[in-house]
Amino acid sequence: MKLNELRDNEGARPKFKRVGRGIGSGKGKTSGRGVKGQKARTGVSLNGFEGGQLPIYRRLPKRGFVNLFRKEYAPINIGTLDAAIESGRLPADQAIDEAALEAAGLVRTGAKIAGVRLLARGEIKRAVKISVAGASAAAIAAVEAAGGSVTVLAPAKEEKPEA
Repeated sequence: MKLNELRDNEGARPKFKRVGRGIGSGKGKTSGRGVKGQKARTGVSLNGFEGGQLPIYRRLPKRGFVNLFRKEYAPINIGTLDAAIESGRLPADQAIDEAALEAAGLVRTGAKIAGVRLLARGEIKRAVKISVAGASAAAIAAVEAAGGSVTVLAPAKEEKPEA
């Protein structure tokens, strides 16, 4: 077989349908779109329209709300931290901060992430000094039980101007 002999399988590419080319073609005049009206035009989207009946998205009640000012944290467990130290991705003798965790590829921070939060899944066997934006009480207790310390970096509170 040669390159110039390569072909698609039969029916793999359907033939282009030429519409609006005379009544005798079967797809003339209205081009298979029926007759006049909104749906015969291009760019029509009637999703959710139920023929004038109140649509289901308006019949069902609304619940909850989305807090626009919520802070998102990148989570890391103490078990993951211990495994990274054991494999040599993080130094055990130096203080570990959020920049070191991101450089080791353990967390991903970005514009929407307010910092790193330390969680207590797994166990830690060595004493480490870690500074993060947040930590659960169980994670702090586990690190301190292993002989380490956790520094929680409290975000700076915005002072409101007095009236």
